Formats: sequence, C-alpha cells, structure tokens
Amino acid sequence: MKKIAITLGDVNGISPEITIKALNFLDLPKDKVVLIANSGILDFYRGNYDLSLEKDYNIIEIPFDKNNIKPGEETEESGEFAFKALVKACELAQNKEIDAIVTAPVSKNALKMAGHNYSGQTEILEQYLANTNQHAEMLFVCEKFCLYLFTRHIALSSVAQYITKENLVNRITYLNESLNIRLKIQNPRFALCSLNPHAGEKGMFGYEEINEIIPAIEELRNSGIDIEGPFAADSLFTDCYNGSANYNCYIALYHDQGLIPIKLMERYSCVNTTVGLDVLRTSPAHGTAFDIAGTNSANAESMIAAIQLAIKD
Repeated sequence: MKKIAITLGDVNGISPEITIKALNFLDLPKDKVVLIANSGILDFYRGNYDLSLEKDYNIIEIPFDKNNIKPGEETEESGEFAFKALVKACELAQNKEIDAIVTAPVSKNALKMAGHNYSGQTEILEQYLANTNQHAEMLFVCEKFCLYLFTRHIALSSVAQYITKENLVNRITYLNESLNIRLKIQNPRFALCSLNPHAGEKGMFGYEEINEIIPAIEELRNSGIDIEGPFAADSLFTDCYNGSANYNCYIALYHDQGLIPIKLMERYSCVNTTVGLDVLRTSPAHGTAFDIAGTNSANAESMIAAIQLAIKD
C-alpha cells in the first residue's frame, strides 16, 4: 500500500466532511496517511456535527483560525488555507516522503481571493512538481474507462486555437505513455471526440476535423497508437452508459464535452486524477458543493474512490 498525503481542501465546502467520512470508512493503517489539515478545523466538525476521525492519523498543521469557518461561503482565508495545504503536499512529494497525493475539492474563486490566480489544483501541481518537459494532465478514471480533457478550464471561445495537429499528436502521445506507466494499461484504445457538431459534416460546420484532427489521428496511428475518430460527442458515450465501454480512454476536446456525460454516469465512482508528473494525484470528481456545506449530508463515495486509487500499488 502506498503512503499518501490528503489535503483538506476548502474548509467552507464539503471537503472536511467527505475527508473524515472517507477515512473512517476505509480504516487505513495510520502509517500510510498524512493529513494536511488543522486541528481546529477538525475540532469544529467534531463539536458542531458530531463528525470526527476514528483514528489518530498524523496531521501536518496548516495555520487557520477555526472562527473563520463559514460553511457555504467563499473566503480569502479558506483559499489561503487550501493553497498552503496543497503546496505542503507538493513539498512532501518532492522530498519523497509520500507516494501519492489526494486532494479534497477547493474553490477556484477562493484561491483567487487569496491572491493565487490558478485555474485549478492541476495547475498548482504542475508549477510545484513538474520536471523539465513534464505537464500535468487531467484524467478522469472510472470503473470501466477513462476520460481525458484535452483542454481544461478555459473559455469555450478559446478552445479551437488549441486544436492543432501538433498539439494533438504531442499530448496524446504523452497520454498514451502515462496510461501505460500510471494505470498499467498496455496499448490502450482511444476514442477522440470531434470539435464541431456531426464531426464537422465534411466542412459544413467547421474545418478543424479536416485540417487538424484527422491528420493528427493518422500520424498517431502510424506511430503505433490505437486511436479512432473523430466521433460526434452526442453519441460517442452511449456505449459507456450501457455499461460496455468500447475504448479504454475517451478524449474530450473541452471541459463540458467530457464532464457532462461523466457526471451523469459516474457521479460518485469516478476519480479526477493528475497524471504526467512523477507523483500521482487523485481527487473526487465533484466540487465544493457549497449549497450543502454544513449539513452533514455529503456523499463521500468519490473521495473514497480517490483514496483507494491513490493507495493502490
């Protein structure tokens, strides 16, 4: 079993709740878990929601005043805490004190309020952990298939400029290597979504498929990568919905193209992972859920799945 660090995420969302629930459910050996948190936050959840850790896990303290816990609100204090916790996890990984990182959800806006302008935790991990020529990639791992986001947190109007033959070939080649190394999937089969409706309809709805995507697929195939497409995304995921995924990994070209079907089909069992770095990071496939924060009603299944994937040898 791998040794993991778990960050507590945004203290005003459901992150502390699902972390406590997941650790209690899994009952992991104490020497395999480092919790990057704050004892005051844990005291707050014990006192207000009768929710406490059943094991005395090692806690690395990140400064935070529990009086600043405001369930359901985005605050500068919660953003600063979440950022410092993740940076500490990166430090442990760099020093080889842990084998993997599990991150509870954070608020991107709270990070920004604290002066940390990142579009997500993936980008923070890349800055602090990437070696030369390494890039952090967002891969969602489900029970029977994976989904890769080619672009992540950018405006939809900016997506097309990233869809070039060169980018596709380089990133998918890198993804193929990551699946082999991190998930032990040998010779994975890929399905690539189109950018435009009906895969462009031979240029009627756009030329990205003709000019960039199809040439990239041909080059990837010639290099030995098993990839098919471009497929119209409105029907590609029906096989996954029916329980019989035809591919190991589906590649979505923009955020909602991939995450809408994933969250409909695998809302609680899917895990958000960061691959491409020397250390694997896993996280629940959902956000902070401020709307139910402080109600002690959050489902911890995705956090449980994230921890299980991280500790797996």
